[in-house]
Amino acid sequence: MTLYALIALVFLATASLLFFLFYIIFLPKKSIIKGRLESLRPYTEEQVFLERPLSPWQKFLGRLGKNIPLRPQEHGKYTRMLIAAGIRTERFPIFMGSKILLAMLLPAIYLLLYGIPIEKDFTVRALLVFVFAIVGFILPSVWLLRKVKQRQLKIFHDLPDLLDLMTVCVEAGLSMDAAMVKVYEDEQFRRSPLSGEMRVAIQETRAGKPRLEALRDMGERSMVDDLKSFAAMLVQTERLGTSLAQSLRVFSDSLRTIRIQRAEEAAAKTTIKLVFPLVFLILPSLFIVMLLPAIIRISRVISKI
Repeated sequence: MTLYALIALVFLATASLLFFLFYIIFLPKKSIIKGRLESLRPYTEEQVFLERPLSPWQKFLGRLGKNIPLRPQEHGKYTRMLIAAGIRTERFPIFMGSKILLAMLLPAIYLLLYGIPIEKDFTVRALLVFVFAIVGFILPSVWLLRKVKQRQLKIFHDLPDLLDLMTVCVEAGLSMDAAMVKVYEDEQFRRSPLSGEMRVAIQETRAGKPRLEALRDMGERSMVDDLKSFAAMLVQTERLGTSLAQSLRVFSDSLRTIRIQRAEEAAAKTTIKLVFPLVFLILPSLFIVMLLPAIIRISRVISKI
């Protein structure tokens, strides 16, 4: 083991130990009162969000990213993505602080472990520091985009089943608002992000916002095209006076058809995605296993001649 590898292992072990101690000492513990309230709260009632206090680490990230100058377009884009990912907008400074911290941390790690001890060329060192800073600044955005896509996919898969339950409630005589309340209180959809979006829409309606506008905002907030289509369908149903249950049934059937088509499309793309590993990884390995013994034998026979 070289000296630099030993230094790197000691640094990682020390950093891991310090992080563990910091996590144990400064992590905010859940209070006894909050724990009892959460355990006594029935699932059928509206969830009361008991916001955990910010940890010292989150407060540090918030102070770090609070005063970053951003254009209104950039601020609006990140805010919409945070809302679509199910993250409160108050966490925006923490998100920006994580971008700044990683933009400084990755170049520092590179300089500590490789740049200063080994790299001699100053130009290459400066270029790599710049690249690591860009990568560190982009990484939280990549994580946020992945979280948004996962939440959108979850909403897309839950929407047909949720509409079936809503159809049953409407056919049983409930109004649209009562059916939505019954749906998001159901145990099957209690942890679904779609249930949370419907709960927000109902709360906005109770606060005085028109229901159709609240449904449109639900689609815009989640950035899911199917929810936007759902809101447009409800607007058209209310304006034309058609059967709400029949419209919900037809819309849920169309969503299932779209889901099947997307699954078939993903299955058809599998063959194209397998070309690269098949040609560059699997076939060369097979050729080596099958032909290498014969090549060795032929070379030995030729050498004896």
